[in-house]
Amino acid sequence: DSIVAGVIVLLFYLAYIHKNISDKEQYIASLYAVNENSIKRLNGEWKKFKDNGEDFIDIHHNYSYDIDVFGDNSLFQWMNTAHTYMGRLRLKKILTEKPGNEHSICDRQSAIMELEPKIYFRQRLEAEGKIIHNKEQNPKELFSWIEESQDFILKKQEIWVLRILSIVTAITSLTLTIRIINYLLNIFWNTDRSLPKMFQAIPYYIPIFLISIQCIILRVKRKDRVKNLATAEKYNYNIKIYKNMLGHIEKYKFKSKYILNLYKELYNNECISASGQLENFSKICSSVANRRNMLYSILNPILMLEYHWNISVETWKIKSGKNFEKWIDVIGEMEALSSISTIKYNNPSWIMPEIITGSSRITAENMGHPLLGEKRVCNSLNMGESHPVMLITGSNMSGKSTFMRTVGINIILAYAGAPVCAEQFCCTIIDLYTCMQISDNLTNNISSFYAEILKIKNIVKASEEGKNVLFLLDEIFKGTNSIDRHTGAIILINQLSRNGNLGIISTHDLELGKMIDHKNSKVKNYHFSEYYRKNKIYFDYKLKHGISSTRNAVYLMKLAGIEIN
Repeated sequence: DSIVAGVIVLLFYLAYIHKNISDKEQYIASLYAVNENSIKRLNGEWKKFKDNGEDFIDIHHNYSYDIDVFGDNSLFQWMNTAHTYMGRLRLKKILTEKPGNEHSICDRQSAIMELEPKIYFRQRLEAEGKIIHNKEQNPKELFSWIEESQDFILKKQEIWVLRILSIVTAITSLTLTIRIINYLLNIFWNTDRSLPKMFQAIPYYIPIFLISIQCIILRVKRKDRVKNLATAEKYNYNIKIYKNMLGHIEKYKFKSKYILNLYKELYNNECISASGQLENFSKICSSVANRRNMLYSILNPILMLEYHWNISVETWKIKSGKNFEKWIDVIGEMEALSSISTIKYNNPSWIMPEIITGSSRITAENMGHPLLGEKRVCNSLNMGESHPVMLITGSNMSGKSTFMRTVGINIILAYAGAPVCAEQFCCTIIDLYTCMQISDNLTNNISSFYAEILKIKNIVKASEEGKNVLFLLDEIFKGTNSIDRHTGAIILINQLSRNGNLGIISTHDLELGKMIDHKNSKVKNYHFSEYYRKNKIYFDYKLKHGISSTRNAVYLMKLAGIEIN
């Protein structure tokens, strides 16, 4: 008997060791992948990352679609290190929502500066999140389940009756089991070993009767209990990961106000940490997940595990469940902050922008596109009250659209609290609107010109509502004839040039450059140009003052095989 018991204990111990080794192996593999991705990001191979935020693409958003915030070769794909649903969602909101005020940006900047050198903290957090299941699954179901409580199972009288009944049934069943085992041993080993009287005092029909009663009890509202346990089992692994991530976050002491405010959500009135509370819940859910074996089918009628697990789940939900969503929000916020701070760590020469108050203004020295790597060409920018509108002319492929995206994407980073790709950067908080990537919508029977009109309508509406707007318009009114395009552009530019608005407009219509001569004009002319060597075209992508004096359409037509003398 002792040998059999020893073997059983050894098997359980080996299973425990195997599980720990398996968990460590998974974590190490995840940490390896995190470092591998970090190297790829530095080497410009980030365009191969699977998570490009495609699920966040919104063609109707004020700017995210035009500036490639999400999708292939996007800002999100380049910077994101979040893996939980809430982390990805939080980063999405930071990149697409206007900040409340300059103080919120400064507070986030402080948090990012503090996180930037803590590479182990950031990588460990990412590695833990990377192994989570169902990354893109909205945890709304989990939050709703934890907030709901099944009161029928928590009446004290019922709990005590169930516990006493299951204990009595377990004891009587154990005595019957020992008697059966002893009987079988006597037969197979041809012995006549007798048991103490206490094992013989209970008639065999007592445990059978009690088990029958419990089987009837187990059928009462079984559907609700099974559904409850199925949800606990479904999220068992994710809850364990959340617990590990919170435990990792709690180990570190931060000084920034932004992160300290987050930490307040991680402790209850009794100063018990979120990871400690989730540790208990994780054990309950792990036990529930173990019901997928033959032993459960045997033990459930005897111990009424189904009831006791439900009682444990519901007790935890009442005690700690109201804070669960806050804890997951903290994880998401820390993941988003870590994503942003990685930018600073990987680009130490980039600067933290200065967010100022007063009249609308953007100034930048040697500003480049963050995603272009070594290929980027930097330009300076000065937009303010005296000349708030930049009219950019230039030939095809000369850099007009890239420059506008450079401005837009650096503004987004500045508002996120991130460093920007510039030697100096200063701006006020304004509403960003764009009209750049326009195409026909055959499903809704909308032409590209009408789609452009709808986007511009939103910009005009925002301006009329008194918002300070930064508008980026690429090839304005390109979908109509030259006369209407010219007239419409002049009217729109004058309408949007009110105090408080800033704008950059690219166009092939050189005549628009004459607006600088209009009375009280707020437009300033800039251009990009190309040059030729040995009948080949080259671009320097440098922003210059004045109207463009070069063109390359005829050259490009010749390249296409069109014979032009």
